[in-house]
Amino acid sequence: MKYKWLVLSNTTVATLMASIDSNIVLISLPTIGRELPGTTATTLLWILLGYSLLTAVLLLNFGRLSDMFGRVRLYILGFAVFTVGSLLCGLSQTGTELVGFRLVQAVGAGFLFSNSAAIITDAFPPNERGRALGINQVSIVVGSVSGLVLGGIITTTLDWRWIFFVNVPIGIIATLRARADLKELASPEDQHHIDWLGNTLFALGLTLILLGVTLGALGDLDLAGSVAFLVVGFAGLAAFVLVEAKVRFPMLDLSLFRIRIFASTTSAILLNQLARGAFVFVLVFYLQGPPRYLSPFTAGLFLIPVSAALATAGPLAGWLSDRYGPRWFAIGGVLVAASGFLWLSTIGPSESFLQLTPPLLLVGTGMGLFASPNRATMMTSVPPDRRGVASGVGTTFLNTGATVSLGITLLIMSAVVPRAALETILTGGSLHGGSAVFAAGFLTSIHTIFLVSAAVILCSLIPLVLQGRRAPVPVEVPAAEGD
Repeated sequence: MKYKWLVLSNTTVATLMASIDSNIVLISLPTIGRELPGTTATTLLWILLGYSLLTAVLLLNFGRLSDMFGRVRLYILGFAVFTVGSLLCGLSQTGTELVGFRLVQAVGAGFLFSNSAAIITDAFPPNERGRALGINQVSIVVGSVSGLVLGGIITTTLDWRWIFFVNVPIGIIATLRARADLKELASPEDQHHIDWLGNTLFALGLTLILLGVTLGALGDLDLAGSVAFLVVGFAGLAAFVLVEAKVRFPMLDLSLFRIRIFASTTSAILLNQLARGAFVFVLVFYLQGPPRYLSPFTAGLFLIPVSAALATAGPLAGWLSDRYGPRWFAIGGVLVAASGFLWLSTIGPSESFLQLTPPLLLVGTGMGLFASPNRATMMTSVPPDRRGVASGVGTTFLNTGATVSLGITLLIMSAVVPRAALETILTGGSLHGGSAVFAAGFLTSIHTIFLVSAAVILCSLIPLVLQGRRAPVPVEVPAAEGD
């Protein structure tokens, strides 16, 4: 009884820290751009994208490694690497250095994300997994939003470097506690094989796609160059799928997708993240961009309703799904979030806190209702010895969707807002000549982004509905384990 709560507390701290750092930088980007030498709009974007991209690239492989060498062992290593990376980020002297040290952080985050859900699933009985995974998974989404609030407070009151330094003492204590408290409950695999070709194709394909989108949107590449990057990138991902279907020990275990429940829940995760992955990015620049130019602290306060709704709805949905089944909670979450996105597509240029709160509450509640029941269903659907890989696949889909979502958002913005004005907005500058026209165009791009978000998140209803009426609830795990 005591051990399972030690597991939940430690893994929740880990996922919270890793997810906070995916967004805590976002609200500080204008300050970093002004104070850190050699920082352009492209550099600022890749401070965010590099972290998300590398985490997404590494997760599948790290899930595989955890099944081979031990989940707890690699989880502890991840905590240590993440802590060192945080220290190095705070010591960065140029924008390029910060991009590089964020990649060190991402390696640690990859170990943490890929192992947390599997360690929890091993420690908790079937009828409590939904609640436990709910608390843990909501910490990912709450962390990504609360990171904005914390980043605004720290940047305003201390210095942007402290958004990284605060991780160091917490990381040291949590690493030592994980070493002392956690134990391996799953037997590591005997065969050790790494799919180097699959890793290379996946990393190359996703990286080239994001480079084509970001460099093209900001004018660093012409149209022909952007298209070339995109074509080669998508070809790389197509080749990745073909390779994974043939190699003996694949990075992405396609056999898991023969499990109907696993295939439907992971598809829903990907579509949800495509819809909401850039949600906080858009809101930050809506609040700190033209015509409002709010401070990081004030902008962070505007986002509290999202975090509060997530913190409430997520654990509650996990607990209720343990008792009544997860499917309808996940479907309800999609519908609630879609209504919030549709509302946000009508906002004006200077909504007050009270005016912005209702749609933010809807989006946050919808995210919370969807995340934990859907994740619990996914983890329950696979055999125990494949949970490390399954956890990695689920979180890879989550991170990949969020990363691609940011690229799509940038494309929409660049299609509406002139590139010079967009670069000024992204680097925290103020628009002068024609600012009213640019501000109106920027708001139009935001409306378009939220309409697209509503449409994409509604598409995630398709796999959830096709999942069927007989989707298993967590208490039926013994039958699933015998598949």
